Amino acid sequence: ERPFHCPDCRKGFNCNSTLVRHWCIHTGERAYEYGECGMSFSRSSNLICYQRIHTRERPYECEECGNSFSQRFHLLCHQNIRTEEKPYKCGECGKSFSQRSQLIIC
Repeated sequence: ERPFHCPDCRKGFNCNSTLVRHWCIHTGERAYEYGECGMSFSRSSNLICYQRIHTRERPYECEECGNSFSQRFHLLCHQNIRTEEKPYKCGECGKSFSQRSQLIIC
């Protein structure tokens, strides 16, 4: 059951906060602004990622090789490639990939 519904598109959500975040798609509201250049975002997490581009902050470091990344997701992708781990498996052909974005329709 998804009790919270968007009044515009009727999409359902489990909690009100998710509905509020979704509603920004329809309203175009971008409440999070980066003061240095005026760029704005609808999610605080997107603002943080953008700030790291400007500050060159790379808080996620690979313990094996020392490479660092601005986003945790990029570190995880790097680690999957380094370890040759392939956690994303195609349901059609059974082939496995190190990144979800590598899954393609054959």
